[in-house]
Amino acid sequence: MGFLRRSISEQLLRCCIITMDAHAQMQEDLQKADILADIFRLLGDESRLKIVLFCRQRSVSVSDIADGVGLSPSLVSHHLRLLRTARIMRTERDGRRVFYTVSDSHVDHMLQDMLEHTQCNVVDPD
Repeated sequence: MGFLRRSISEQLLRCCIITMDAHAQMQEDLQKADILADIFRLLGDESRLKIVLFCRQRSVSVSDIADGVGLSPSLVSHHLRLLRTARIMRTERDGRRVFYTVSDSHVDHMLQDMLEHTQCNVVDPD
């Protein structure tokens, strides 16, 4: 019977530790909510979102981005500055030329997931 009690106690302890770890992770996630809100606010602008989507597959110059999304180069530069500050976009240099691309795979995967989400047949709950 002692073995059974010890086994149950060990399982309860593991369960409590897992619960505490999950709670700590939840608190950490909540502390980052303001950062995430800023990122989603930036991507909530259609022009900025088009710029990011345009640069997903390759590095692109400001003039090519402007042509591709139908904005002026100065406006594209303004948006890129904001996106770089938020670490959504990054630059690559080739001599004097600067090219822009999505900063990392996390941003790219998020965009890909959201694009796939738009393809889902969601039934309106009404």
